[in-house]
Amino acid sequence: MLIYKIFRRSEWDAFRAAGETAGAPVDLADGFIHFSTAAQVADTAARHFGTESDLVLVAFRSSALGADLKWEPSRGGDLFPHLYRALRLSDVVWDKSLPLGATGHIFPEGVW
Repeated sequence: MLIYKIFRRSEWDAFRAAGETAGAPVDLADGFIHFSTAAQVADTAARHFGTESDLVLVAFRSSALGADLKWEPSRGGDLFPHLYRALRLSDVVWDKSLPLGATGHIFPEGVW
């Protein structure tokens, strides 16, 4: 199963340059890296990045993240994937731009 992380372009560029990341400021504050499933990612984009246009959607294979990936209740009681270790560039399956259109973010084909 693919899970998704939305990065601001500057966060994505820093991650690529360093080869790993402990996440965005919200991840650092919460002590884990936030991900969303395909069913959750559009709502995550709208809630947390509603007016931001220079974003990158990054896909990860949940099974490859191992025991450090936990499924925990969050928004509305849904289980969300949370990673309790640094994220490595080698964990990335693919990355694609996530532009903001007139009615919300425009997701790449194949996410749903």
